[in-house]
Amino acid sequence: MTPSLSLNEWTVLALLGEGAAHGFALARELEPTSDLGRIFMVHRPLVYRALSRVVALGLAEPHLTEPGVAGPRRTQHRLTHTGRAAVAAWLATPVDHVRDLRIEFLLKLRLNERSHLDHSKLVHHQQAALADTINQLIEVGQDADVVDLWRRQNALATSAFLTSLNNGVQP
Repeated sequence: MTPSLSLNEWTVLALLGEGAAHGFALARELEPTSDLGRIFMVHRPLVYRALSRVVALGLAEPHLTEPGVAGPRRTQHRLTHTGRAAVAAWLATPVDHVRDLRIEFLLKLRLNERSHLDHSKLVHHQQAALADTINQLIEVGQDADVVDLWRRQNALATSAFLTSLNNGVQP
């Protein structure tokens, strides 16, 4: 069983699933202007902390050491078999809350795309997982306050987004 990981740790693990990398390269992938950083930005020290934790948990391992360009030697890390299985399962698992679509689900979609994986099952499972919640949020009564209205609009947008993905519209 995979221990509970933070989103930082899952993201670092998933990036290692794309190929062996050192911490500095992983941190560049999560800068604000990068492909994934547009969704989820992680500061370099937190990337290194996440990398250390996934190594300590046996999900990744040092692979090789290379000279640094202008600094110390860099150690590339790669996934272990356990790490590879954990990432595959995480990338296929829907999120639990509508609020988690903005970052975690979008991150999973993009990581699946980058690995040329079909995300249609994930989208279908996500629709099913949130169907009851979305329906409850959409059915706001006349006495709705601003929070209820906000949640309703998010639920409507979520429903439309998942439906467009399910109908083959590219994200």
